[in-house]
Amino acid sequence: MQFHGIIIPVITPFHEDYSIDEESYAGMIERLIKLGAHAIVIGGTTGENYALTKDERIRQFKFASEVIKKRVPWLAGVNDLRTEDVCVYSVAAREAGADALLLGVPPYSVPTDQELALHALKVDREANMPIMLYNYPGRSAASFGEDFLRRVGRSANFIAIKESSGDINRVHMIAREFPHMQLSCGADDQALEFFAWGAQSWVCAAANFFARECIYFWETCVVKQDFATGRRIMKAMLPLMTVLERGGKFVQCVKYACELDGMPAGKTVRMPLRPLKKELQREMRDTIKTTRTAIWNIAEGK
Repeated sequence: MQFHGIIIPVITPFHEDYSIDEESYAGMIERLIKLGAHAIVIGGTTGENYALTKDERIRQFKFASEVIKKRVPWLAGVNDLRTEDVCVYSVAAREAGADALLLGVPPYSVPTDQELALHALKVDREANMPIMLYNYPGRSAASFGEDFLRRVGRSANFIAIKESSGDINRVHMIAREFPHMQLSCGADDQALEFFAWGAQSWVCAAANFFARECIYFWETCVVKQDFATGRRIMKAMLPLMTVLERGGKFVQCVKYACELDGMPAGKTVRMPLRPLKKELQREMRDTIKTTRTAIWNIAEGK
C-alpha cells in the first residue's frame, strides 16, 4: 500500500450533551472526500480518541466505513495505554474495513525500543494489515528509535511512519537509513522539508478546514516539484501553523475553524479540554482569512 497526498484525521463532532453527533460526523467525512482528501484517519487524536469509550471507538470505525464506502482509503487510529486494548481496536478496525492502522507509542509507560517492538509486533500478529507508525514523543514521552525500526522492519506490514517529533534530523535519518519506510509529514510547520526529503503524504489535521489549500501545496511540491512556489506557500502558512500549535488548544482551534468554514463540526470538546476563548477565536479567524488570501494570490500568480 502506498500512502500519498493529504491524509486528514477527521474531528469528532459532539452534541452539547457531549454525545457523538453522527449526522455531523458523516457530513464532515462527505465534505472532506468531496474536497479531494486522498485518505482519512478515523479515531485519531484529532478525533479525540482518548476521550471516547471503547464502545464508541469501535462503533466509530464501523460507522465511518459505512459512510466512506471505499471511496478513499482510511486508517484507524488504534493507540491506547494497554497493548491488549490496542489489539482489540486493531482487529475491530480490520473487521470494519480499514485499509491500514495508525499506531503510536503507548503514552505514559515510556517503553524502550525493545519493549516497543514487542508491543508493535504483537499488534501486527493480531491484525496482520498495513501499519503507519506515529512518532510523537511530545505526547508519548518516547520515540520509535533506530533499533525499534530495525526490529519491526522484519515484518512487511510496517510500511510508513508519520513523523511528528519536530526533529528534522529524524527526517534525515529515516530517509537515509530506512528508505523502504514511507515517510509521511506529521509536523505541519516542516511540510516543505518533508516533501524535499521525499515524503509523498501529509497527515494534516488543519486540512479539516484547509483541505483545498493543503492539497494545492502538496501538488505544488510533490507532483510538480516546484519548491520555489512551495516556499512561498509555506511562508504564507506558517502564521496559521503557529496559532494552531500555540497554547495547547489544537483540537479546539481545528473545530472552531471548521465551524467558520460552514462545516458541521460541533463546537464542543470533551473534558479535560475546554472551548476556545474569544481572543483566540478572533486570532484564528483573522489568520485563516489572511493565509487563505495569500495562498490563492500565489496560485493566481499575484
